[in-house]
Amino acid sequence: MTYTCIKITIEDGIGLIILDRPDALNALSDTLMHELSNAINTFDSNPDISVLIITGNDKAFAAGADIKGMVDKTYIDAYSSDFIGSHWHCVSNCRKPVIAAVSGYAFGGGCELAMMCDIIIASETAQFGQPEIKLGIIPGAGGTQRLVRAIGKSKAMEMILTGRIMKADEAERAGLVSRIVSSENLLLEAKHIAKKIAKLSTPSILMAKTAVNTAFETTLNQGIKNERGIFLSLFATEDQKEGMKAFVEKRPPKWKNK
Repeated sequence: MTYTCIKITIEDGIGLIILDRPDALNALSDTLMHELSNAINTFDSNPDISVLIITGNDKAFAAGADIKGMVDKTYIDAYSSDFIGSHWHCVSNCRKPVIAAVSGYAFGGGCELAMMCDIIIASETAQFGQPEIKLGIIPGAGGTQRLVRAIGKSKAMEMILTGRIMKADEAERAGLVSRIVSSENLLLEAKHIAKKIAKLSTPSILMAKTAVNTAFETTLNQGIKNERGIFLSLFATEDQKEGMKAFVEKRPPKWKNK
């Protein structure tokens, strides 16, 4: 597929996706989201790729959905076309770890896209917000749900009801982002983390992601039962044998990813 709104590269087991609508601050048009969905699905099914990174540019990760493409929609238009439908959830449906490298604006759909990722690395210029209320609507791609889980009800409610923007330092304190780095080191740091993950056993990585995500979707008791089932199942893998044997023998493991 030829992409017009994103750029992709593959390097050292990492699939990099760069949102590329600079004139529109990477606004998430329907075309961009269909391209992103295609790239995510392609990378997810590629056995040579272990980790994905999504980023934008220095000015904007993504400044929200494309309002120009929404302003004239009626309810039936949006409903019939599955507007902000399944392709918007491609990141959260990806089985492999996804890292968001965020600089500049991450507003509305851009904030929601970042929160769909498993790890958010932010530059000191990153800003997060769900300002949809100022347009007479509410977040529509999971913002009211994920933001509460990420930073708690009170902060999330304030941001969603007032449209207040959260800067990088507050986002780190609140637990929305994993860490803050300089703008010039943002992608380098994201790649550094991705390479660490890519060097590990793929079955363990996939199952660890599943177990952590279960914590957000079920009760503690159900999550613990699920974790135990996954933990025990990994004893059926060759990598478990290799990892523990390498530890006992005091050498680096040679993963077979099976």
